[in-house]
Amino acid sequence: MKWVPKHLDRLLEALLEHLYLVFSSVGIALVISLIVGIWAARRPRSFAVIIIFTGILFAVPSLALFALLIPVMGIGAAPAITGLAAYSLMILIRNIGMGFQAIPRDILEAADGMGYGTARRIWEVELPLAMPYIVGGIRIAMVTVIGIATVAAYINAGGLGVIIFEGIDQRFPEKIIAGGLLTSFLALFADYCFASFEKLLRRRSGGKAA
Repeated sequence: MKWVPKHLDRLLEALLEHLYLVFSSVGIALVISLIVGIWAARRPRSFAVIIIFTGILFAVPSLALFALLIPVMGIGAAPAITGLAAYSLMILIRNIGMGFQAIPRDILEAADGMGYGTARRIWEVELPLAMPYIVGGIRIAMVTVIGIATVAAYINAGGLGVIIFEGIDQRFPEKIIAGGLLTSFLALFADYCFASFEKLLRRRSGGKAA
């Protein structure tokens, strides 16, 4: 490999752009999902409808979704982050809803009996118990978005996809391998970190680590 050692700064720049796309999109989706997921967790019909709707969004091919956003948002990071956030919604809302639905009813009744208001009960009782599910959802969303974000290079959003597609256009295998390996490493590293944190939370909450 001759190209990689001479262009480490270029790879670092692409990696940072990729991380910006991933963390921005998953962060936005997490805020939305917490609000929607907590609200819908106790409303089975609404929860089912929301999962179906977000599932439809998830099924739209990434390049098609980015293209649909271009007339409204132009090209660049904005439509990429919006599209990637949309892909994260089904995963996060589903896991957040499942986490809150898994909380035993007697615990909720005990909190009500102790005079907890709704906001305090959610913050001090339900959210900590649902946290392993939430972290599990973040883990899956992060790994998913890291892969899909490479396609965002087509709409000038930057990231590791730029290196990969340059390698394809130039028939330069070293660029394809470098961009692909960095993307894979990033996904595996995120999966390992969040999986370890999820197991720790499950042990602390008395659950069985997956």
